[in-house]
Amino acid sequence: MSTIIEFQNVTKKYGSLTALNDLNLTVEEGAVFGFIGPNGAGKTTTMRILTTLLKPTSGEAWVAGHSVTKDPRGVRRVIGYMPDFFGVYEDMKVWEYLDFFAACYDVPEITRIGMVDDLLALVDLGHKKDAYVESLSRGMKQRLCLARTLTHDPQVIILDEPASGLDPRARIEMRELLRELQNMGKTIFFSSHILSEVADICTSIAILEAGNLVAHGDMEEMKQQLRAHRLIQVKVLGETAPLQEFLLGQTAVHSISAGEEADLPPDVVRFDFSGDDESLSALLNQMVQSGLRIVSFQEEIGDLEDVFLQVTQGIVN
Repeated sequence: MSTIIEFQNVTKKYGSLTALNDLNLTVEEGAVFGFIGPNGAGKTTTMRILTTLLKPTSGEAWVAGHSVTKDPRGVRRVIGYMPDFFGVYEDMKVWEYLDFFAACYDVPEITRIGMVDDLLALVDLGHKKDAYVESLSRGMKQRLCLARTLTHDPQVIILDEPASGLDPRARIEMRELLRELQNMGKTIFFSSHILSEVADICTSIAILEAGNLVAHGDMEEMKQQLRAHRLIQVKVLGETAPLQEFLLGQTAVHSISAGEEADLPPDVVRFDFSGDDESLSALLNQMVQSGLRIVSFQEEIGDLEDVFLQVTQGIVN
């Protein structure tokens, strides 16, 4: 796959404050890229640079081959941007709102008629076509704003906190809509604090803290790389003492815990393991051969929130 978004040594300073520090990042075409970090990490600054609304102090960024500093018009033609706070013209009807923005992108009138209907169907607002924008719920306005970003059929969709302020049902609807856009071949670059939803939909992520990129890459690969030791849980029949004694003699086993103090059932032992898959398989085989009565043997898989907490030193806002 080809690179469609690239940041090269991008820095943004406001006087003595460095909002973004030497950012180097690439996003592949067709990716759903999650951009996460605490408040004030520099996410919105990054997005404003990417959308040509803000010039970097130094460095360069490109979208679909267009430079954000040298060819901002070219960038704007290939992106659809939905900011965290967006304006809607409430005295317009829903179809008029989309028609207006399509006209701003020089979409011919004959094309706009069918396109508006298609976009409203995509965001499930066809039944609100003749309603005034002011009558829509917040979730509906979010979907309408997303439809607005699609009026010129952009290659890249940039969304700043698209699920912010939405109720659970509206967040689910937004997530399903992003999946549909992914199926249409769009590249989606979006920020979010709702970590579970980022993990659920993204193909890759980047984590920003205090203007610095602290981790990025494929979701599953990142989880493996950021976990120094693998966490293993073993359930046995009867007492756990024989298992703990066995584990104490294994060089790759660390931090054995069991019982109420570890908030574990009486028949479960948890330990850190520093070996690879082959070593882990061999350990299980040794347990069985030594006569330990193993009921279950499984690795605890950390979620995105675990990764986030680890790389941002526990700062979540």
